[in-house]
Amino acid sequence: MPESPTPPHALLSPPDQAAVAVIGAGAMGAGIAQVAAQAGHPVILVDAQPEAAERAVAGLRATFDKLVAKGKVTREDADATLGRVTPHTTADMMTIPAVALVIEAVVEHLDVKRAIFRQLESAQPSTTVLATNTSSLSIDDIVGEAGSGHDAALHGGTSPAMAHPERVLGLHFFNPPPLMRLVEVITGAASGADALDAASQLVRRWGKTPVRCTSTPGFIVNRVARPFYGEAQRMVAEGLADPATVDLALRGAGFRMGPFELTDLIGQDVNLAVGESVWRQTGEDPRYAPTDWQRELVREGRLGRKTGRGVFEYADGRPVDAEPDAALAEQLVGGPVQADPVARTLAMLVNEGVDLVHRGEASAEDVDTAMTLGTNYPHGPFAWLEQIGADTVRRQLAELDELYPGGRYRPSEAL
Repeated sequence: MPESPTPPHALLSPPDQAAVAVIGAGAMGAGIAQVAAQAGHPVILVDAQPEAAERAVAGLRATFDKLVAKGKVTREDADATLGRVTPHTTADMMTIPAVALVIEAVVEHLDVKRAIFRQLESAQPSTTVLATNTSSLSIDDIVGEAGSGHDAALHGGTSPAMAHPERVLGLHFFNPPPLMRLVEVITGAASGADALDAASQLVRRWGKTPVRCTSTPGFIVNRVARPFYGEAQRMVAEGLADPATVDLALRGAGFRMGPFELTDLIGQDVNLAVGESVWRQTGEDPRYAPTDWQRELVREGRLGRKTGRGVFEYADGRPVDAEPDAALAEQLVGGPVQADPVARTLAMLVNEGVDLVHRGEASAEDVDTAMTLGTNYPHGPFAWLEQIGADTVRRQLAELDELYPGGRYRPSEAL
């Protein structure tokens, strides 16, 4: 049996001594590699597809050329950063040199991630921290025996459990990694405190804000944010308002984008996939049930801006049929909670955040930080709770629960 891992002191070394490997040279992997290289780390950017890592490095070079032209960085700093990124084409993790940290950022498929981490455990020194950038899969499923976790039954697999799961954790960056400040540091059931502390310190030195969360479905951001999309879709499906008017009402409450323009930007298929994953991992809890309304969009290929048609039609990247009814938006806000996009959404967001903390999966401070930095919400759930009051939120949820029985609107015990 391999020796038990020692504390990950290498992560706390000077950047030029703490090498990082990033597995997966897509947009997320390349962005994470850029962040690490800009912080001074030698980075090995790995991809199994021929020339994918080289293309990613070429893309980084083009990005830095633009930054130099705009005066954001010097040519010398840009060249130094690019010089620290080494492309590496392989599907065999055994060929990757020893590093202090590996961040896996490949396709969201449990079997693929399991296979990578089994190889990394054998190939890398016992001090190497192994992190996944997954946005929806369980850390416990990745390190455990097939069929052992809350998502394993969905994906199957035959990989044995890892010998030393204490070296594995989640580092969930947000897109695009060079610009987004938030990193969710995800704790698996066996993740070691030393590895978690060292990883949190590291991403802070990278200029990011770490928040801690257990390996709950969707972590903080992707779980707490589900009502922002779901309530809007339900209101439109019920005929209470049109999408543009719902978006207008929520922008009026301080949200940078409404739920429909945001899901069109993300991609309706991508947003639905995350929602389906959270729903299945929670045992198909009605609180997270995706809407047939969104499923129909995806079935029709109306995926958003990338297909030119989603909730709205697009021309040159701009919506052409998104005219809201300003009078209706004003009328709805402050009315019955069923038809008030703001009250209905905030009650559910508060309920979700409070419940997450009540289950011991994150702190109230980290939940508010995650939702303001990760989604650009004007406030976090606990700040809203203080403004609205627990009694009001309970009353609104009780009213919705009576209108729509089945468990979606059940109040958290913590309320």
